[in-house]
Amino acid sequence: MSNLDANYIATSLNITGPDLYRTARIALLSLKYYGLCMLKGNYKLRLYFSEIMFTDDQTFSNLGKRLFDISIQGNLVLKDINIMEEARGVGKGIVREFDNVTVIGSTLEIHLYWVGKGTTAIPYTSVYGPLISAISVTLNLKGVELQTRKFTFTQLKDATTNFDQSNKIGEGGFGTVYKICINYLSQIHGILVDGTLIAVKQLSSKSKQGNREFVNEIGMISALQHPHLVNLYGCCIDGNQLYLVYEHMENNSVSHALFGAEESQLKLDWPTRHNICVGIAKGLAYLHEESSLKVIHRDIKATNVLLDTHLNPKISDFGLAKLAEEDKTHISTRAAGTFGYMTPEYALRGHLTDKADVYSFGIVVLEIISGKKNSTQQTNAEGFYILDWAHVLKSEGNLMNLVDPKLSTEFNNEEIMATINVALHCCNSTSKLRPTMSAVVSMLEGKVAVEEFVLDPNPSTSDEMDPMVKKLFQFCLRRGAGSVERLSDDSFAAFDDIHPFNPHSDTNSLSSHSATPIPSARPIRVE
Repeated sequence: MSNLDANYIATSLNITGPDLYRTARIALLSLKYYGLCMLKGNYKLRLYFSEIMFTDDQTFSNLGKRLFDISIQGNLVLKDINIMEEARGVGKGIVREFDNVTVIGSTLEIHLYWVGKGTTAIPYTSVYGPLISAISVTLNLKGVELQTRKFTFTQLKDATTNFDQSNKIGEGGFGTVYKICINYLSQIHGILVDGTLIAVKQLSSKSKQGNREFVNEIGMISALQHPHLVNLYGCCIDGNQLYLVYEHMENNSVSHALFGAEESQLKLDWPTRHNICVGIAKGLAYLHEESSLKVIHRDIKATNVLLDTHLNPKISDFGLAKLAEEDKTHISTRAAGTFGYMTPEYALRGHLTDKADVYSFGIVVLEIISGKKNSTQQTNAEGFYILDWAHVLKSEGNLMNLVDPKLSTEFNNEEIMATINVALHCCNSTSKLRPTMSAVVSMLEGKVAVEEFVLDPNPSTSDEMDPMVKKLFQFCLRRGAGSVERLSDDSFAAFDDIHPFNPHSDTNSLSSHSATPIPSARPIRVE
């Protein structure tokens, strides 16, 4: 540290304002910041300033003025800014906000520079030019029409007949789902669009995961709109109890249709099953490649694909979803999701990419084709793994034996074989070899030829990976108690993996909850 730096720190300690303004970065002529790997879109930029180079006995009047300009993305936005004058004193903070800073590529440039005005000696001849205390960059969602509305607890309580069990239509790891009573719709007409049937998800008040899922779900799905994503209408907070209000999906989930009680199962012919596969693929392609927010769902499974009146699929449950970051090979995070649908590299090493969703999609497609749950376990018996079974049938040249017997012969052999091969490509043990979801859509719609899946002849890859997956399966079984007949469908997540939430706080945020503004947790380089 130079004598100049030491003096700078010493003379800064007399500042009585927030800690944010106790230090600053200064430059002789120019400060340039780069936000790298940014998502395309509009951002809100805040620049924080405080003149801390003056002391009580060294004032503006005898040292001169600090004047500099600021450019953002190459455009001049502030000219001749004078921190001392605008803050009306020493050590007083000021903030300059810019609401619609556009990132077209993946880089944000902020340039502060001296253009020859004011003094060149504050308070030493080698210290002049721009000064800044902090920078905050947050994705601006004002341009996205959020679809959430606020409901009162009384409305939801009355609509579900005090959450009567007769209105219960589902239950998962994070809570219970109820259907709104039809005779109550007219009373809340105007809150809902055209009296649409809705479903209320009551999140468990005892689940920290449920609290985090609440914030994540609202933040993600309210900003995403697609025919194959479920609509979130609103929410309700009542004490420590949280509720999410969705459109009601008349035919429940793919899991319910295929694996539910025999009397509740639906007769799904091959065209319907194929349409469901295509719809899921389109929804995921939108999340990964088409939306302004690039999203990894992390929990694609048969229970999270809902079916409307016409058996069109819609992806639901975004409580574990993560924003993808462009120009990064993967996100390192603790595993979250559902055993049996989770890709090996993510479950074992925490390496998350959108190819994790591709893998899960492949498993769901195999379930839809076969009519069998992806993983089951009988007490004291070897587990059943649908992917293992598909590989065995492939090695024997009998892949058609994978097809659900309930389909009889009512299908196109060529189309169903193509769909099976697509699923196997999606479940490739090497993530880089899995197709993108847009490519999957093209293959399923017959626009692109589907290459025959070839089992990896190198046992060092496939034979090593399968035992790891089986170890995960056994670990999951140990999480339960007593006799286990079926692998749990419940999702799981590390408590610190999704956003924290305090239902009694008015300051919840979907961004960093640090008290100090930071540059959107992205790399910053200073020139």
